[in-house]
Amino acid sequence: MFHVIIPARYASTRLPGKPLQDIAGKPMIRHVWEQAQKSGAASVTIATDDPRIVEACRGFGADALMTRADHPSGTDRLQEVVSQLGLDAEAHVVNVQGDEPMIPPALIDQVASNLRAFPAASIATLAEPLQGVDTLFNPNAVKLVTDHQGFALYFSRAPMPWCRDAFAQGRPSELPQDIPFRRHIGLYAYKVGFLHDYVRWPASPLEIAESLEQLRALWFGCRIHVADACEMPPPGVDTPEDLERVRQLLASR
Repeated sequence: MFHVIIPARYASTRLPGKPLQDIAGKPMIRHVWEQAQKSGAASVTIATDDPRIVEACRGFGADALMTRADHPSGTDRLQEVVSQLGLDAEAHVVNVQGDEPMIPPALIDQVASNLRAFPAASIATLAEPLQGVDTLFNPNAVKLVTDHQGFALYFSRAPMPWCRDAFAQGRPSELPQDIPFRRHIGLYAYKVGFLHDYVRWPASPLEIAESLEQLRALWFGCRIHVADACEMPPPGVDTPEDLERVRQLLASR
């Protein structure tokens, strides 16, 4: 059994009011909630810092909670929600981003199942094979490496693994063959007890340098299990251009 929490902030530099933007006659957050409802989750809760989102969510029947507006990270917001819900430390929660209106329910189920399958892990997440040199060298695409069991060794915005000989002359035109280049997919399942620990820990130097929250978990010795996603995730919504693209995709269906 697991629970889904969907953080949904109203403020967005590139797309203000993003969760309430209309897509095919529904606010975006409703699309995310409906996809999560199709998963095996025991409950789906939307967490926001804006009463307009609470009102909209309750209007279509979703459970919505108000959270503080000053959380330094999404993980901190998640911890407040599990505390409000009174979830046991051994419970599992999946964090589904509120700007993923087309997220496949199968991915939610997969990451939750993966956390159950690896008791040594505090977190489970997903990845996909990295395609193309441009993505490898793009700092907005987070890369990762794991050990032979799939436990994360490191996440980075830098190209990795670094192929010394292949990259000796600079950026190549093609990716070297037979190297496990992987891109991180930001869908997480957590043990609730880990979330309570996480908010008490100071930010780590690596987390600050890379601006990647999951590095705090590795810094303090927690294990993160990574599986290849069972299907490719559709695009999320960060910009007005993304919003229009998703509108067209859903309209075509």
